Amino acid sequence: MDSQLHLGDLAVRVVRKEIRNVHLSVHPPTGRVTISAPTRMSNDTLRVFALSKLGWIRRQQSKLFEQEREAPREFLNRESHFVWGRRYLLTVSESDQPPLLSLSHNRMFIRVRPQTDAARKQAFIDEWYRDQIRTVAPPLIAKWERLIDVEVERFFVQRMKTKWGSCNSRARTIRLNTDLAKKPRECLEYLIVHELVHLLEPTHNARFVALMNQFMPKWEHHRETLNQLPVRHEVWSY
Repeated sequence: MDSQLHLGDLAVRVVRKEIRNVHLSVHPPTGRVTISAPTRMSNDTLRVFALSKLGWIRRQQSKLFEQEREAPREFLNRESHFVWGRRYLLTVSESDQPPLLSLSHNRMFIRVRPQTDAARKQAFIDEWYRDQIRTVAPPLIAKWERLIDVEVERFFVQRMKTKWGSCNSRARTIRLNTDLAKKPRECLEYLIVHELVHLLEPTHNARFVALMNQFMPKWEHHRETLNQLPVRHEVWSY
C-alpha cells in the first residue's frame, strides 16, 4: 500500500513491500523521492529515517537539476548523436530498402524508408543501441562473474527512465539501460560490476561500498562520469 510523508515542502512517496530493509531513491528528472519500506514499519520510524537523510536527498536533487539534457531528437542531418562516448554527426537517407545504420569516422549514417516519421527513426536507433549493449555486455559480465565469484542467470537490455541498471538478487538477473551505449564503455563496465555486487549485497550499505572498493577501486570516478554526462530528453510522466 502506498502513502505519503511530508517533510516541510518535500513530499516522499512510501511504498510498502515484503522486504527487510528500507530503500531510499531520488528519481530524475524532478527529484521525486520514494522510500520502499517493510510492510510493518511505522510512519513515525520512516519519518525519522527520511529526516536523517534530508541532506543527502537535497544533494541528489541538486545534481539532477544541474545535469545536462540532450535536446529533443529531430533526426535531421548534422544532428549530434553519441556512441560509446564519442560524438557523431547524423546523415539521413531514404530508400525502399530495409533500414540500416553505420558509423564512419565522425559520421552516423542511417537509411530509412521514405516517409519514416521521427518516432520510427527513434525506435530504429534505440534498437541499434540495444544491440550494441547485447554485443558488448556478455564478455564483460563473464569477466566480472569470475572476479566477483557470482553467476547471472539472465541479463536484459531496455530503456529505463529512472535507472542506469537494476538487479533482482533473488532471480539473479540484471537489467541495463539501452542508453549506456551512448556513454564511454567504462561506464557500462562500472554498471555491470555495480549490479553483480548486488548479488552479494542487495542494498547500498557499508558492505556494498566495501565490496565495490575491493573489486573496482575507481568505481566512484566512473559513477561521477556517468552522472555528469547528458541524459536523454524525455517527456516524463508518472
